Amino acid sequence: MAERGGAVEAVVNSAFWRGRKVFLTGHTGFKGGWLSLWLADMGAEVHGYALAPEQSPALFDVAGVGVRTVGTLADIRDAAALADAVRSCRPSIVFHLAAQPLVRHSYADPLGTFSTNVMGTANLLDAARHCPGVEAVVAVTTDKCYENHEWPWAYRESDALGGHDPYSSSKACAELVCAAYRRSYPGIAPIATARAGNVIGGGDWSANRLVPDLLQAFSESRSLAIRSPDAVRPWQHVLESLAGYLRLAERLAQGQEDAASAWNFGPADDSNRPVSWIADTLARQWGGDARWHRDGGDHPHEAQTLRLDSAKSRQRLGWSPRWSLEQALSATLDWHRAWLRGEDMQAFTLKQISAYTRG
Repeated sequence: MAERGGAVEAVVNSAFWRGRKVFLTGHTGFKGGWLSLWLADMGAEVHGYALAPEQSPALFDVAGVGVRTVGTLADIRDAAALADAVRSCRPSIVFHLAAQPLVRHSYADPLGTFSTNVMGTANLLDAARHCPGVEAVVAVTTDKCYENHEWPWAYRESDALGGHDPYSSSKACAELVCAAYRRSYPGIAPIATARAGNVIGGGDWSANRLVPDLLQAFSESRSLAIRSPDAVRPWQHVLESLAGYLRLAERLAQGQEDAASAWNFGPADDSNRPVSWIADTLARQWGGDARWHRDGGDHPHEAQTLRLDSAKSRQRLGWSPRWSLEQALSATLDWHRAWLRGEDMQAFTLKQISAYTRG
């Protein structure tokens, strides 16, 4: 539980979401799938808009996300199709999660990354601008939107935006798009941007991500080559960031004065760990001959140190991390093993959401 104004609050206000229409871009993705199931379980009517999952297996299929949502499979770069979907839904709350989310892929396809992450965001905001009844828009960006100077202290929401690679730069641009719409159209629904850390959790099979790659290697009894074992990242379970997005949307809709702005949702300080620590801890939890080794090859630039200062979210939203990094890794491993056993993964996912909300 979190404290605000002397009162004890739940992680999210389930009653707020009951019966509410929610438009969610990116519902076929990792974060979007978890958020869709959480919203549906609270009684929200979730309308998703996204491309079909790019990989198989995918959380969307494995956890039956489509069964709990009304879905449109289309591209956010298609402004007309997106506007039609928003008008058809007539949502109260809009979550924008659809994106090209991978740093390494952005080097291979910079134009696709910029068009999806920048123009896709503009398309969504413009559709929301012309849809009556929208009470709040939460646009999800990334911790990588900051101009990273590799300094040891954490970034605050007021720090300069930037980005070395096309992905990071595109997300900084998306932040500027949101700020421009917020300032240019006084009648638009309040818009907030959310910057989370490196999320982990069950059902992430994306390429070139540390935890999915480790779990795949361990299950195949091979050693994983890791390219930047000394890099420090703000690791957190996916539910930590989603709880922040939900609480932020509630406060936007309720008219909290400063909610329409940028927000960090990062982990506790002791969860800012090097890649090698994550690999060692997950290998120990897996057991057997789980192992990894340093990749000595040449790779595109990636930041070596990145931390988020979430004091604003803690003080003004009453949000704070609930799970330690060890708990987050254990929950991720539990989910993966349940999937390997052939369990009902929608039920298992909802069980983990329930465990998280109980603390």
